[in-house]
Amino acid sequence: MSRKPSLKQRIQYHTDNLMARGPQAMIGLLGVFSLIIILLSAFVVTIGGRIFFPEGVDNLSFIEAFWLSLVRTLDPGTMGADEGWGFRLIMLILPTLGGVFIISTLIGVLSNMIQNKIEDLRKGRSLVLEENHTIILGWSSQVFTILSELVEANLNQVNPSIAILAMKEKVEMEDEIRSRLRDTKNTRIICRSGSPIDPAALELVRPQHARSIIVIPPEDQDPDNFVIKTVLAITNNPHRRAEAYIIVTQIRDEKNLQVVQMLGKKDRVCALLARDIIARVTAQTSRQSGLSIVYTELFNFSGDEIYFKEEKALTGKRYRDALTSYATSSVIGLFKADATTVQLNPPMDSLIQPGDQLICISADDDTILYSASPDTPAIESIQSAPQPISVKKERLLLLGWNDYGATILRELDNYVGYGSQITIVADETFQEKVSTCTRLKNQTIEFHAGDTTNRSLLDELKVEDYDHVIVLADTSLDFQEADARTLVTLLHLRDISLQDETPFSIVSEMLDLRNRELATVTKVDDFIVSTHLISLIIAQLSENIHLMPVFTDMLNEKGAEIYLKPVEEYIKTGVEVNFYTVVEAAARRNETAIGYRSASADEKSDSYGVHINPDKSAVITFNPGDKVIVFAE
Repeated sequence: MSRKPSLKQRIQYHTDNLMARGPQAMIGLLGVFSLIIILLSAFVVTIGGRIFFPEGVDNLSFIEAFWLSLVRTLDPGTMGADEGWGFRLIMLILPTLGGVFIISTLIGVLSNMIQNKIEDLRKGRSLVLEENHTIILGWSSQVFTILSELVEANLNQVNPSIAILAMKEKVEMEDEIRSRLRDTKNTRIICRSGSPIDPAALELVRPQHARSIIVIPPEDQDPDNFVIKTVLAITNNPHRRAEAYIIVTQIRDEKNLQVVQMLGKKDRVCALLARDIIARVTAQTSRQSGLSIVYTELFNFSGDEIYFKEEKALTGKRYRDALTSYATSSVIGLFKADATTVQLNPPMDSLIQPGDQLICISADDDTILYSASPDTPAIESIQSAPQPISVKKERLLLLGWNDYGATILRELDNYVGYGSQITIVADETFQEKVSTCTRLKNQTIEFHAGDTTNRSLLDELKVEDYDHVIVLADTSLDFQEADARTLVTLLHLRDISLQDETPFSIVSEMLDLRNRELATVTKVDDFIVSTHLISLIIAQLSENIHLMPVFTDMLNEKGAEIYLKPVEEYIKTGVEVNFYTVVEAAARRNETAIGYRSASADEKSDSYGVHINPDKSAVITFNPGDKVIVFAE
């Protein structure tokens, strides 16, 4: 039979339970203990009469005794001025010694409580009290590009803020952001530590009050599962708001795209299929030098962006009329009144119906200014339309392999002529994956196992005999290591190109935007920074979800695409013209001109020669080798 707990054990048990309740309970206990000491001292002094009265005091009320005891409990040093040994003895035994114990304990408790509070703040577990803010859930290298773009987008906002919730220490996140973003301008960035898939942690950043939510998948785990769980935690939260959430994210595997969209039936969930987007841009860019720069200029916030504008003055007029109705904005298509149909570069005689909105490229939404009397184009400087060029068979060399490889092959198949050949050089471990790429109509595949940084192998392949070369990054490696291998390959390709007069284009994928500057020495025609490009699109969509059908049409081979075409096909070189003339020359070919690329421009100081949405009234003199940037079928 077990023994009953002793009184000491009971007291110790209840004391432990009380102390386990935290600093508030300890402070309350010290307060009660102080009150007992003060009351007991006052009672003893009052009952004891003159024996315990201070020297020279004949009468002392209980209230006065209570006050004297209280003062000595809170400040033990006060007893130094006491007179009368009876009074001194009582004040020493009860208030003074008790006060020393109480005050020292209280200081320890408060110090520990403050220290714990500081630690909690460092851990990022306090509630965010922002309104109309942007939330970023998750952490990867993409977060820095997204933040820098949102900072630019927020320049015309009042007290904008961004809240980040990720499984990372708050201080560590803040340090990394400070090292990569020198100036956040008028935007406040708040970091909180917690799992985005945990509804309780999600409440820290208050999604119910957010303008938009960005979900960033991790780089080292199963990214699609993280996205699905996070979207589920937002949309199915019992404390969710009644209005629809705007959620922007990316998906790696196509089969998971429908799952994410099903989770947000009540909300506006925009999930990018990142692999397809990068593959399409890579395939298109491999055939048109400078195209990735055009996409970057369109997708970032530092230059001109895409806006929607309903212009009642153009209702009932043709799309062609709208092209020259804005001096400092470029019309690229129509957003129909049903708010679901997007037409980029529609037929020139398409009528603008009531409620239709123009899709424009402009510096800001308030710079889309209608001009009823545009400048007259120089008709005499417009070239006659060239004969269409038939698609020819080509030889392509693909160096390296990653998740984008199969999609790139399918995209290239839409552009090359029948009988084209593509040679793939990659590690032998990828041979099985390459062998599954069999649904190609115009290309045949030849696989070579080898190291793409091996100069001897590149010489054996006779790289100079190919029309286009694409270098893919090894995404199984660390970003810096993968880019280092890519740079070595590019240096070999540059040396080979210098030794042969036969031109071949080189397009390379980089994983870290910072390495792009290092790669300029290789004289590559174009770079695709995959994560950077996807981050730009995500930032744009978080600010304007209606851009999704525009981007989808722009990057789809079945819709209107961006082309960089020789200026000689449109305008006579060596003569002064304005951009109204270029727009008219493109319209005669059922194309929409949005800019040009100067072949002689300084790359670093002039956006690699790319000019998007130039002032149509400005005078330009084109030279051989310049390109006109157009939307065309």
